[in-house]
Amino acid sequence: MAAPGRRAHDQDMTTPTAGMTPASALRVSHAEREPVVERLQQAYAEGRLDKAELDLRLHLAMTARTRADLDAVLYDLTEPKRPDVRADPKRPDVYPDPTAEQRLLAALAHVLGVFTLFVGPLVMMCTRARRTPYVRQHIASALNFQLTLLMVTIVTFGIGGIAYAVAWIVAGVAALLALAGTPFRYPFTLRVVR
Repeated sequence: MAAPGRRAHDQDMTTPTAGMTPASALRVSHAEREPVVERLQQAYAEGRLDKAELDLRLHLAMTARTRADLDAVLYDLTEPKRPDVRADPKRPDVYPDPTAEQRLLAALAHVLGVFTLFVGPLVMMCTRARRTPYVRQHIASALNFQLTLLMVTIVTFGIGGIAYAVAWIVAGVAALLALAGTPFRYPFTLRVVR
């Protein structure tokens, strides 16, 4: 039989303390597994995984015990986090290079304004298209332009509707600049939406 002091010392050596356990060795809960499962399903929908690999990784995610196990399931699917820093802090309307999809969505906001007045940009503002600052800035600009034209037309009892005759030219220029990755604000426009 070991001495009482010896038993306490042995127990201290085998019991890990919270401060000494690395984060990767901590056990995971069901709530921590759910985002990993969602990310795997998203990767499958994007075509990054085939069905067999999805099934395997889902099984590994659902049976993972530690954070390291979960990280291993996503090791080649996570992109390094880039800081969301604007290119020039002195010019808040200048953003890092937008992707082709972001440029297309920004141009679409201006073009929709020509055909649907304020409805197209408003729908885009209410959907997920506004996630990036670049796209949101273009959608807000197109929406503000169309709302300003509508207000001018109402206030002038329809005479301001003449402005719609040239509005498509300005919207076309804005769409081209959006495709080029350049920010654009319409002149003489009320900033109703930011």
